[in-house]
Amino acid sequence: MEAGALIIIFALLVLFAFLGLGAWATVKAVGAAKRGVDRTITQARRTVEDTALRAKSFGQVGVAGTLAQLRLDLRTSMRATQQALYQGVQADASLKESIGLFERLSAHGYELDDELKRLEQEPDRARTGAMLPELRERTAKITEAADSLRWAARDRARRFAEDDLSALSAQIEVESGALRDWSRESVDDLAAAAAAWDAQQPPAGRAASAGPSGPAARTPEPPAALNPTPPQSGYPWQKAPQPETTT
Repeated sequence: MEAGALIIIFALLVLFAFLGLGAWATVKAVGAAKRGVDRTITQARRTVEDTALRAKSFGQVGVAGTLAQLRLDLRTSMRATQQALYQGVQADASLKESIGLFERLSAHGYELDDELKRLEQEPDRARTGAMLPELRERTAKITEAADSLRWAARDRARRFAEDDLSALSAQIEVESGALRDWSRESVDDLAAAAAAWDAQQPPAGRAASAGPSGPAARTPEPPAALNPTPPQSGYPWQKAPQPETTT
C-alpha cells in the first residue's frame, strides 16, 4: 500500500515538473515573441519618422525644414554609430569603453531630438527661428562626437584586419616554401634510392658467364676412359700438329 502511494506521489511530482517546464517555456516563447513584435514596431515607427523628416527637409523651407534636417542628421549619425560600436564589440572587447561614452552621448542626443520634435509643433516661428543657431551648434557637437567614435572604431577594425591579413600571408609564404622544399627532397631521395638499387644489381653478362655455383660446381669430372683428351687449340698463329706415321 505504501509502495503504491509512493509511486502515485512520484508520478504527480513528475507531472507537476513537466507542467512547470511547459509553463516556463510558454512564458519564454511569449516574451521572445513580444520582444520581436516590439522590435519590429519600433523599427517600423523609426522608418516612418525618418521618411517623414526627409520629406519635410526637402519639401518645406524656413524653420520647419531646418528643424527636420537637424533631426534627420542627428538620428542618422547616432544610429550609424550605435550599429558600428555594438557590432564591433563582438570582435573587439576594448570597444566597451567606447560604448559607455556613446551611451552618455546618447542621453544628450535624445534630449536634443525631443526638443527639436517639440519645436516642430511650436506656433511661434519667430522665437523658434531665433533658437536655430544654438540648436545647430548642439546638433553639430553631438554628431561630430558620434562620427568620431564611429570612424575610430572602423579604423581600428580595419587595422586589425590588415594586421591579420599580413600575418596570414607570411604564414602562407612559409608554408608554400616548406611544401616546395619537401617536394624537391622527395625527388632527390627517390633518385638516390634508384641509383643505389641499380648499383647493387650484378651486370647481365657477368651473371650469365658465372655459371653454376655451389657443391655441384666443385664436383670433379671423371677421367676419360679410352678416348684421349683432344689437344687444346693453340693460338691462331701456331701450325696444326702433324699426324704421326707408323712403318
